[in-house]
Amino acid sequence: MQTVLAILKRAGESHSGLYLRIENAPYMALVIEATGESGPMGLPVFSVAHYGEQNGDLMRDPEMCFELGSGDEPHLDPFYFRNDYLGVEQWSRNLVRSRYVELTALHEQHKRFAIEWDNNLRMQGFLYAYERQQTPRA
Repeated sequence: MQTVLAILKRAGESHSGLYLRIENAPYMALVIEATGESGPMGLPVFSVAHYGEQNGDLMRDPEMCFELGSGDEPHLDPFYFRNDYLGVEQWSRNLVRSRYVELTALHEQHKRFAIEWDNNLRMQGFLYAYERQQTPRA
């Protein structure tokens, strides 16, 4: 999720309470939010989602939750996927009765989807759209 990481970097060092809504027509708005929760490994969680609307209800298309890890370089590790239009909700990593559980094949699927989605966000210009939104207008 290099595009999302680049947006987070430009948003500043403090991610506590972060909420970004990036408008980039003709695409659905992208929302990046620090949830204030800890993920399965105890790391900070970010939700990344496109939202549509159906019958007046907000619909995730999709939403993924990631833990923000550090180390050599910051990275986002997925653990949750949801698409309301498809009726899909998946946890590939979670705490179950205080025990860490990873569904390895599903986690790999989530990582592959995140790479593809991030590539689409880059090609659709969401980083540029975020930078444009931050530029003061005269």
